[in-house]
Amino acid sequence: LHMACRQLALWHARPATQHLTLAVNVSAKEFFDDGFVDYVSHTLNETGAPPEKLELELTESQLMQDVDAAIKKMQALKQKGIRLALDDFGTGYSSLGYLRKLRFSTIKVDRSFVQSAATGNVESLAIIRAVVAMADSLEMSTTAEGAETEKEVELIRQLGCRKIQGYFFGRPMPAKDAEDLFRNPHYLAKQSAA
Repeated sequence: LHMACRQLALWHARPATQHLTLAVNVSAKEFFDDGFVDYVSHTLNETGAPPEKLELELTESQLMQDVDAAIKKMQALKQKGIRLALDDFGTGYSSLGYLRKLRFSTIKVDRSFVQSAATGNVESLAIIRAVVAMADSLEMSTTAEGAETEKEVELIRQLGCRKIQGYFFGRPMPAKDAEDLFRNPHYLAKQSAA
C-alpha cells in the first residue's frame, strides 16, 4: 500500500498521469486489523497521495466475515475520500443488502463471467447486463476483469462496462511501463502484438 501510494503521488504530480486512479487489493487480515484505517490515512498523508485517487479492492467473501465491522470500516474509509471497489462480484454471496448500505465506487465483474459471455453464454451475458444496469442505477462504475482478447473487450464495451482490465491491455508491469501507456499511443499496439 505504501509503495502504491508513493507511485500514486508521483503520478498525481505529473499532468499526463494525474487523472489516474490506483487500485490496491486488500486482504481480509489487513482490512479487519484494528489499525487499518489509521494506517491508510497515515500512508496517504506521508506520501502525499490524493485519497480520492486511491481505490481499495475488497471481495464479497471477506466482507461477509463480519458485516457490521466491515460497514463501520468502509464508512470510515469513505469519509476520508477513499474509493472502494467490490472485487469478484457475483462469485460469492452477492448480497444486494450490503450494496444498499455501502456505497462502493466500483463493482468489478469477475473474469469468469467475461470469458463465458465471450463464448455466447446467455446466462453470463444476462448477468453482466444486470450488474451494469444495477451499478449505473446506484451511481457506481463497473470494471470487467480478465479481458484477454479483442472480442472480449468489444463485447464488454457493448454491454456497457466503463472500465476494462486484463492482459489484453498488458500484463503486470513496472510503473514506468504503465506510464508509457498514457504517453505513447502506439505502446498498446506494440504490447498487443508481442
